[in-house]
Amino acid sequence: MTLAETPNYKNSNNPFLSLKYESALESLGDDYYDEVAAEEFPQHLLRWRNDALLPRLGLDPQVVKDEDFITAFGKFQGRKPLLALRYHGYQFGEYNRQLGDGRGFLYGQVRATDGELYDFGTKGSGRTPYSRGGDGMLTLKGGVREVLAAEALHHLGVRTSRCLTMIETGLPLWRGDEPSPTRSCVMIRMSSSHIRFGTFERLHFFQRPDLTKKLLDHVIEQYYRHLSAEQNKYALFYAELVKRVAKLVAQWMAAGFCHAVLNTDNMSITGESFDYGPYAFIPTYNPSFIAAYFDYYGRYCYGNQPSICQLNLQMLQEPLKAIIDKDEMEAGLAMFAEYYQAEYSSLMLKKLGFEDLPHPQAGELLNLTVEFLKDSQVGYHQFFYEMARTFSSKWRDEPGFVLDNSDIVPVPGASGIFDDWCILYHKILNDLESDVYDGLRLRIDVIAQTLTVHNPKTALLRPVIESIWEPIAQEDNWQPFYDLIKDIQSRR
Repeated sequence: MTLAETPNYKNSNNPFLSLKYESALESLGDDYYDEVAAEEFPQHLLRWRNDALLPRLGLDPQVVKDEDFITAFGKFQGRKPLLALRYHGYQFGEYNRQLGDGRGFLYGQVRATDGELYDFGTKGSGRTPYSRGGDGMLTLKGGVREVLAAEALHHLGVRTSRCLTMIETGLPLWRGDEPSPTRSCVMIRMSSSHIRFGTFERLHFFQRPDLTKKLLDHVIEQYYRHLSAEQNKYALFYAELVKRVAKLVAQWMAAGFCHAVLNTDNMSITGESFDYGPYAFIPTYNPSFIAAYFDYYGRYCYGNQPSICQLNLQMLQEPLKAIIDKDEMEAGLAMFAEYYQAEYSSLMLKKLGFEDLPHPQAGELLNLTVEFLKDSQVGYHQFFYEMARTFSSKWRDEPGFVLDNSDIVPVPGASGIFDDWCILYHKILNDLESDVYDGLRLRIDVIAQTLTVHNPKTALLRPVIESIWEPIAQEDNWQPFYDLIKDIQSRR
């Protein structure tokens, strides 16, 4: 059934069904996907609606009813075809061709008010040909965790997919050794693209360079349009993807975020972060921090994220070499470290209060900060929040005033580093105030504002997630969940 034949599509009173869906990916043909049917659920309880996303779709949140979300994204009425995408991927370094959309599908593609094409992808919507014996479902806790992760990362400045809605489905699920079933949900993810590195890897496995080129042309046309008229558009695409991924990883690292499962099927071809399973925000600065209990050797630990993403980009060269010159791709990949370091330094200096810091000792300040965080093991997020909370013009007077009324207490082994850090921060404040560096004079109030903007109090640590999950699990009390999202979205 084509889009034009979809029942109730044109004349629906449901705002979601009245959107102008595009068939960009569908038009590529069924070499890339399978048409599937959605699960029919016994119950539909709307638990989350992301009203902040609706204006981007040209929709007024005051007009969109809860039932509109349920009809479109819980009962899946009025939308066909639903497409489960085919892909492979390297999982923990081993190639796996038993992949694909196993518990979700591409619901539809919509061009938002910014002119960009966005995908609505489901998670927990039932079995597909790629479920591999699984039930195709999503636990309610898994849905809650993804909603929180996406909102937290977005408001920390990370380029990420976001959840449009989450609906509890009333279907009991058995997981692991649990003696009783857990609750289930279906979630809609709004992302820049459903296409992954693994989508190309599958085509290479089946030796289909023709389909690879067709898909690559589609990616450039839809997501890298500024390159479409360039003579060397393919090499330029890869070089820009490298830059996007390098900047994304820097955003994760500055935010203190560990994705946990950086398989190539979890890497978006647009350089966007998505698919949040066993993720975690680091409690303290520890490069060896592991978020996934099954990552036995720490392959995807916090500190490995830059090198793993660079490796994934290198492995993507294998399917792309049928279209793009290998040397040109290597030249593009060679820029990864430079892009990463520039973005990471910029973001970390903002967390230290400086939107722009042309000071010769800016790098030293950043290195001392990381060294102190690592050696002291003070709370990573707490340190920067305490800077924002206690920052004062008095910090220019004496190094001893820096963070003197905060809750940061350095351990003996890190006290020397902390003293050096305070002396350097004090010096930079005074140098900038004296207007001696490139005519840049930073006012104290501007630094205070920068600290506040980039260091919210709320940090999505595991105990925080558990504290809002327990009322849901025990009392069906969702208010702490909504309160936490409100704090995240208001950057409190």
